[in-house]
Amino acid sequence: MKSVTLVLEDGTLFHGKSFGYEQPVAGEVVFNTAMMGYPESLTDPSYAGQLMTLTYPLVGNYGVPPFTIRANGLPAYMESDRIYASAIIVSDYSEQYSHWNASESLSSWLKREKVPGITGIDTRQLTKVLREHGVMMGKILFDDMPDMIPEAYYEGVNFVDKVSCKEIIKYNEGAGPKVILVDCGVKANIIRELIQRDVEVIRVPWNYDYTSMDFDGLFLANGPGDPDMCQEAVDVIRKQMNSSRKPICGICMGNQLLAKAGGATIYKLKYGHRSHNQPVRLVGTEQCFITSQNHGYAVDASTLDKDWEELFVNMNDGSNEGIRHKTNPWFSSQFHPEASSGPVDTEFMFDKFVSALHL
Repeated sequence: MKSVTLVLEDGTLFHGKSFGYEQPVAGEVVFNTAMMGYPESLTDPSYAGQLMTLTYPLVGNYGVPPFTIRANGLPAYMESDRIYASAIIVSDYSEQYSHWNASESLSSWLKREKVPGITGIDTRQLTKVLREHGVMMGKILFDDMPDMIPEAYYEGVNFVDKVSCKEIIKYNEGAGPKVILVDCGVKANIIRELIQRDVEVIRVPWNYDYTSMDFDGLFLANGPGDPDMCQEAVDVIRKQMNSSRKPICGICMGNQLLAKAGGATIYKLKYGHRSHNQPVRLVGTEQCFITSQNHGYAVDASTLDKDWEELFVNMNDGSNEGIRHKTNPWFSSQFHPEASSGPVDTEFMFDKFVSALHL
């Protein structure tokens, strides 16, 4: 293993070893506290442009499942067509793996997809630095390549445009109600959840004007980066809301875009929510759900228009976790009800949306 150094923008250094692709890389350094699910997280397009730190120390012990595409056109075990995270940072990479469904090691997968991975990092200290300072840019440098200094930017980059599909894709054609899915970087399990409920999914690019198409409901997907870079999508959502009461549901980035279309503003969280154990409360009740999350921005609920209200709030920091319209069937969650990976306590969000399609 080659020696590497993680250099944070504040000058903090962490030394480790490479177990992935041997190429310097730069990106926004974030941390995820989940104990498992690295194949799903790495292939989540919402991690585009980021160096993903896993706080759980042992990573790689169950290998990587095969990359297979099912008859419905979706990957069987991954969340997209490839790894989208710029790199993975762990404390203790396990070279030996064992799992009934593993086809290769995490190391070989990273090398094949040309994604760096570093181990031997004190991820507990790194997380403390990020938690106190906030997420920041960082670089993974190879000690034997001193002249190769990568550059990258996160603020001001439209990552949604980079990861969204470029043409319309249909799933489960002819099955039932038609749902337009706005692809901001959609995870495959969102589409799986929809087609399992017998709807036809029409996946369109993030800035596509679908308002004249024939459909029964609108679904706004997750995606990476700053929602303020996606004004074109917001304009189309607002156009749809001004012309129809058709059901709308959003997840993660979809929650933020729906809120922006409803007049609210967005702000960046200090270090984001990336884990499997985020508690959220259904507003107006004492019901609390444990949720899977991956976002760095949040809706400022105080800026919502009078026709909108909060649907869920985060029990850790009080930030918004979902909104709903007071009279129309428009609602969203900041967390991921489709999980993959993580708890599935809130899958009922898909049931609620599909039920609204039949009203």
